[in-house]
Amino acid sequence: MTASVLPPRPVQVWWARLADAHPDLVELLDPVERGRYEATADPGNRSRFLAGCAVSRVVLGELLDLRPADVPLRRVCGRCGGPHGKVTLDVATGSAHADVRFSVSHSGDVIGFAVCRGADVGLDVEDGAGTEVEKVAPRVLADTELAALHARPAAERPAAFLRYWTRKESVLKAVGVGLRVPLRRLEVSDPKLPPTVLSWPEEMDTRQEVRMADTVVDTTHPASVSVTGTTEVTLVRHDTSAMLRAWR
Repeated sequence: MTASVLPPRPVQVWWARLADAHPDLVELLDPVERGRYEATADPGNRSRFLAGCAVSRVVLGELLDLRPADVPLRRVCGRCGGPHGKVTLDVATGSAHADVRFSVSHSGDVIGFAVCRGADVGLDVEDGAGTEVEKVAPRVLADTELAALHARPAAERPAAFLRYWTRKESVLKAVGVGLRVPLRRLEVSDPKLPPTVLSWPEEMDTRQEVRMADTVVDTTHPASVSVTGTTEVTLVRHDTSAMLRAWR
């Protein structure tokens, strides 16, 4: 008997730019988000946080048929209980939307949001501008990955390094450990090969099935998406810039 093949799991990926973050979006934030927004001193980081919250609320509002300001988001740190943990959708078990999972990432002037049903998802985007590869790579790459990077022509190393980086962060976000596990302890496939996990960190008690997909926002912003489970992933790309501008 031939085993049934599941169709690819669709992951909706939405992109916005830092310039899309305008002051009128503050009205979409809940009190916790607004407090964090107002307490962020750096203008760039403040705008990134605002854009990330706004994209999350606008997209999830469309999905849940709610006003963006009414989307029930919850942030609780797993270590200290503070309101700065990974953001999740706060809906009751058994709800029609209880299986919705999403991930937010931003780097440089790009903000990304990935959402899917039935599996945990992790999104990472990296800004390649000004990255000091030789200095950062030893903190991100395993020894075998670092050796493979140095075996490449110098001109190819920045793009290869960023691809390693996005894959690793997306995996750790999907499995829910974030940066609590050093990136160099997770080994992934060579950037020229299909994305997959080759070796898990010893700190992780369990090993999960994860599927990945690579993408790019533009020539300087590679991105990767990871989803838990054995179902292959297909990405559906959207632009949220017009949606955010509509809230002026």
